Amino acid sequence: MKAVILAGGRGTRLAEETTLKPKPLVEANGRPLIWHIMQNYYRYGISEFIVLSGYKGQQIREYFANFWLQQADLTFDLSTSNQEVLKIRGLPWKVTILDTGTNTNTGGRIARLRGLLEEDFLLTYGDGVSDIDIEGLLSSHRKSNNVATLTAVQPPARFGALNLSGNQVVSFQEKPKGDGAWVNGGFFALTPKIFDYLGDDNSSLEIDTLPKVASEGKLGFYKHSGFWQPVDTIRDLQRLEEAIELGALPWS
Repeated sequence: MKAVILAGGRGTRLAEETTLKPKPLVEANGRPLIWHIMQNYYRYGISEFIVLSGYKGQQIREYFANFWLQQADLTFDLSTSNQEVLKIRGLPWKVTILDTGTNTNTGGRIARLRGLLEEDFLLTYGDGVSDIDIEGLLSSHRKSNNVATLTAVQPPARFGALNLSGNQVVSFQEKPKGDGAWVNGGFFALTPKIFDYLGDDNSSLEIDTLPKVASEGKLGFYKHSGFWQPVDTIRDLQRLEEAIELGALPWS
């Protein structure tokens, strides 16, 4: 099974980083976001990826083109320009990178895969890191007759909460769970029938496609209560790095 990664957006809310690089290459604890995303898929045996690039997509190509070099121990003879490879800590990944245009919306990017994928596939965004149980997601999807299955998560509240009694603050609750609502966590299992619901380059997966699938009773969900961190702002990136330093991610 292949995992598709949406990696073409401009990431304007993280402009401090994305003016220089595409969002999936923003680093958390010394590794690009896309590397963290792929590591979780790889834990479950997923080693074939399709990256849908757009904004600054050439940098994504260069990252994977030089991937083995970044993982290798090398000796350079500067007098002759010769180099010797001592050890390569590579990964058995196969990565296909497709240019889907700078201004194409999410639905339009996925639509470019029509005819290339004729079996069920996985999909996520290039800016959300999670330890989601991919086997659990797939099992839920395969037991259903759904066109798509999304991952439902409960994000933490944006602000800490105050526990009050009368006119007194009794205690603080740092970043509790939100209001109990479940939101789209951005990890999907899809059948090729999803292409029948996709529009042109301006169509949005979230606004145009998924509501149509849901209206026909063909959109399932898989609840994930583990680690989940989207990266939209510098503070989000800091939260992710703090979590990595605390060992929240199995591969870190």
